[in-house]
Parts: sequence; C-alpha cells; structure tokens
Amino acid sequence: MLHTLELSTAKRDEMRDITREVRSLVKNSGIVNGLAVIYCPHTTAGITINENADPDVKHDVLMRLDDVYPWEHPKYRHAEGNTASHLKAITTGSSQTVIIQEGDLVLGRWQGIYFCEFDGPRQRRYLVKLIED
Repeated sequence: MLHTLELSTAKRDEMRDITREVRSLVKNSGIVNGLAVIYCPHTTAGITINENADPDVKHDVLMRLDDVYPWEHPKYRHAEGNTASHLKAITTGSSQTVIIQEGDLVLGRWQGIYFCEFDGPRQRRYLVKLIED
C-alpha cells in the first residue's frame, strides 16, 4: 500500500514530527508484521528518526546543521541560492524504514519520525509504503 501525505511548513528550517500520521496508517492498514518505508521526494527536505521527548533536540540539530551548512557561503555556485538546503537534505537522507510488529511501528521509547524542511515555507508531501510480511 502506498500513501501520499501532504503538509505545509512554516519556516525555512524545521523538523515536523510525523510519527502519529505514519502510525495511524499502519494501524488502519491491518498489517500485523512488515515494514513501513517513509520517503521524501524533495531535494531540499529529508526524513529522519530522532528523539521526540525534548523539543530542544530539534532546535540543537537545526542549529548545528546551520553551523555546518550556512545559508550563504562565498564558494556556493548554485543559482537558486539554496545550496545549504541540498546539503542538509543529503545529510538527513530521503527515507527511513521502520519495522512493523504486532500492528505497530517498532520505535525506541524516545524516537519519532521527522519530516525535515530545509527550504521552506513550502507545501510538501511524503510517501509511506507499507509492506506486509
């Protein structure tokens, strides 16, 4: 089963917790055991799994990505001016695979699935492919 979900981002850089949406798809699918593949079809956004208990983690991750990939750099050549967004997306990756066991996502106690926006605000989409064992 392939699902396409949409979201609107509000900032240039943000991490949106999409765990609830993905978990809902799994529960409604009836799949007991399998895999969920969460994929971002954008070159300036990504998908990651990280802590979802303390919002300061999102802040710190985005801050350090800005330090490593500043928005402006004298050697950037990309005409659109969003080279940093591409680099951040490469770093986070475009997809994550999560095991489904007993009808639910297998995530660590503090883990969440995040859509990472690096060139917003924008209207975005991500795909979730559910695969049954």
